[in-house]
Amino acid sequence: MKLFSRILLTLSFLVLVHAAYSQVKRKVEDLSDEEISTFFERAQSSGMTEAQLEKAAKAQGYTSADIAKMRSRLTQIGDTKTKEKTSTSKSKTSSKRTVSGKLSTKKGTKNADAEDIEDVSMEEEEMIDSTLLPKKKIYGANLFNNKKLNFEPDLRIATPLNYTLGPDDELNIDIFGEVMDNYTVTVSPEGTVKILNLSPIYVNGLNVEAASARIVSRLRQLYQGLNRPGSGSSAIITLGNVRSIKVTLVGEVENPGSYTISSLATVFNALYLAGGPNENGSYRSIRVIRNNKVVRTLDLYDFLLKADQKDNIQLKDQDIIRVGDFDSHVELAGEVRRPMVFEAVKGETLKDILRYAGGFTDKAYTYSLNVRRNTSRELKLLNITQDEVVTFQPQNGDSISVGKIIERYENRVTVSGAVFRPGVFAIENGLTTVKELIKRAEGPRENAFLNRATISRRKENYDPEMISFDLGKVLRGELADIALHREDSLKVYSLDSLREYQRVSIFGEVNKPGIFEFRTGMKVADIILMAKGFKEAASYSKIELSRRVITHGNDDATKEKIQVKTFDIDGSLNISNEGSQYELKPFDIISIRRSPNYEVQRGVTIEGMVNFPGRYAIPKDDQKIADLIFEAGGLKPEGYLDGAILYRDSTVVGVKLSEILKNPASKNNLLLMENDRLVIPRVLETVKLSGGVQNPIAIAFVEGYSLQDYLDGAGGYTEYADKRNVYVKAPNGISTKRRRFLFFRINPKVLPGSQIVVPEFPSTKKGLTTAEAVGLSSALVSVALTLTTLINNLTK
Repeated sequence: MKLFSRILLTLSFLVLVHAAYSQVKRKVEDLSDEEISTFFERAQSSGMTEAQLEKAAKAQGYTSADIAKMRSRLTQIGDTKTKEKTSTSKSKTSSKRTVSGKLSTKKGTKNADAEDIEDVSMEEEEMIDSTLLPKKKIYGANLFNNKKLNFEPDLRIATPLNYTLGPDDELNIDIFGEVMDNYTVTVSPEGTVKILNLSPIYVNGLNVEAASARIVSRLRQLYQGLNRPGSGSSAIITLGNVRSIKVTLVGEVENPGSYTISSLATVFNALYLAGGPNENGSYRSIRVIRNNKVVRTLDLYDFLLKADQKDNIQLKDQDIIRVGDFDSHVELAGEVRRPMVFEAVKGETLKDILRYAGGFTDKAYTYSLNVRRNTSRELKLLNITQDEVVTFQPQNGDSISVGKIIERYENRVTVSGAVFRPGVFAIENGLTTVKELIKRAEGPRENAFLNRATISRRKENYDPEMISFDLGKVLRGELADIALHREDSLKVYSLDSLREYQRVSIFGEVNKPGIFEFRTGMKVADIILMAKGFKEAASYSKIELSRRVITHGNDDATKEKIQVKTFDIDGSLNISNEGSQYELKPFDIISIRRSPNYEVQRGVTIEGMVNFPGRYAIPKDDQKIADLIFEAGGLKPEGYLDGAILYRDSTVVGVKLSEILKNPASKNNLLLMENDRLVIPRVLETVKLSGGVQNPIAIAFVEGYSLQDYLDGAGGYTEYADKRNVYVKAPNGISTKRRRFLFFRINPKVLPGSQIVVPEFPSTKKGLTTAEAVGLSSALVSVALTLTTLINNLTK
């Protein structure tokens, strides 16, 4: 990287000097990639130093910003060339592989040159692909990479009696009883503690227990009988603030060096501070060196697998922790609980590595394991059986793959259909044949079709096969029993599955018409009960039953195919009634008709200017409009007959009520129907105009006014009005169109409450308005004048 940076810097300065020598100061952006490449070649043969190049460039006016721009350009060119080389290399590799493939297929032999080419291409491919693969996880690395873990020593603990005192350790001396006193002393660099009125007490290298005994012995000079039986005074010595120590971590750790830690720290605390072993470091052989001697060797796997901290000793000042190189790495992939890279030590077998991985998953294929091993020349594949797992010793770089079991059974058979316990069973002693399988399934059901059963089976080439046989004869011993193969599927059919679903239907005047399952012995009365009984409108006579007539073979084609029977029944559905006891057959259809004398109440509504508006019943079928008005007490004085409207099923029916009342025998006196609504309004005193008039408006009705008078009152027609098709909509909803007779125009009569409608022509038939025509003409004149001026200028 330093050499590459030096070349780039030299090249940038050389480009600037070249521009200076040409006496023309050129911008960095103006230099092409080809020029920069040429200057690079010259820079290789240049003997100028970087300082000389920079001095020459600045002399010509180039700034530090120009030099930075040049570095950026050079970096881009370098990345582009690297991509091109990579692409070319891949292309060559692909080409070589293709050539080698062709050579290797000739007459089933391989050319030696082709082998060499293929080896090289495969090697290049692995080199390229290896950079894209994710980094493999090493077992134990997460212990030091997990930010949530904290291996700081716990300083809030009881004083450990085996703790060795040293300089800067602090001791708390509490005296209580007949005498109360307290001392806080610190171990001096000479290893002593000083108590007022006493000579220095040497405690360096002693543990807390021994140091306590020595200090108490010296304190008896001040406090008689201290800590002795029968004495009234006692003393307790505890550890206060602890000193700091320096330890050094060397070897294959992430961050080697010296660390200042608490004197209570252990090996784990120091390893965590240093980031743990690196990718080449060993987790199995971590040595603690004290005074040039190895005092303990730590195996982290003991802690990871068994939480064993026997070797996690407390550190001392100037201890050295050395993490050596790993002995061998073995990768476990596939169906293990912890697929990752494990460190193996000498003498460990594949069984030990599997234990580190947590063992197999529940779907692991353990019959044979694949081992990929690196030899001195190429890869090698080994197959390890389950018996060899205990003795097989992996080597460094071995990759062990545990496959997945096949999703099929070696001894499964299935029985389904008309047996009491369908399901999956295992081929075993006592269950190897069809008869034994049926027995295990607790036998065929009563509706089983025993004349034919089938076995679905796979041949040796896995083609599907079906075996049909007489199940009844096999069960009775009249036919030889059939041996079962794995994955056989026995199907026992039921009589119900071999025929059409049998049903009977009932429609008409019953509370729940529909289709019901047929049952042998079902009677007409039974299906009526299943349909929740008769409606009130039901007729007990002329009940119809339609039945299929089944014909087979070459029966007479003219014979009736549907048999219809009509009969009467007793409404009580008594068993003694012959019709109620008529026995049904599958697919029969019963129709219950409505009684001819049954009538549901019907009603009509009259609203508006009558004496008694409201809803009225239709007592008879010939009830008419005039009868309804009479029932409503007649019209009120302000009632407007010509404006009366009849609504029927959301449709407006035009009626001439004045004519009906004058002549009840008129055709306009319509028969009433259920839910008819007759509305008689007050006298309307306006006439409404809409459509193609200048001012759509409602005008007061004036006796003697003609149609034209009302049109004039609305401002007359618009220019798009369709004058020939003007029509008048009367208050009762009836519309009358303007007519012509010879040269005379006959206008419809306008009544109070009428609406005059003037249709308009569609927009596609509309012409230009006067304003639009004037505007268009002005535009055309302007264009013509412009063209004339242009032509005159061109001809001059």
